[in-house]
Amino acid sequence: MNAGCLTGSGIVETIFGNRFMHAQELARMGANIRLEGRQAIVAGPRALSGAGAIASDLRASASLVLASLVAKGETVIDRVCHIDRGYEHIESKLAGVGAEIRRVE
Repeated sequence: MNAGCLTGSGIVETIFGNRFMHAQELARMGANIRLEGRQAIVAGPRALSGAGAIASDLRASASLVLASLVAKGETVIDRVCHIDRGYEHIESKLAGVGAEIRRVE
């Protein structure tokens, strides 16, 4: 492999067919993700930028929060009710490591 090539990873979902619904949201932030059937192929590294995003489930919510923490700028995530089911008071917990998260109406 030459030094100019991007590195990448593949993730295969074998249980829930729509697991990668949030890939489009991450791509909106600048992630290089393409879907091929039940596989997501992620190439990087790539800088992320803040954007509007919609959480579709618990795992998607967590990935959007984590992506937002490394993205430059502000990210607004809608439908955070999903994350509340699995991560109680996530904003205060992540504030302990320097995250600036606030809820807006």
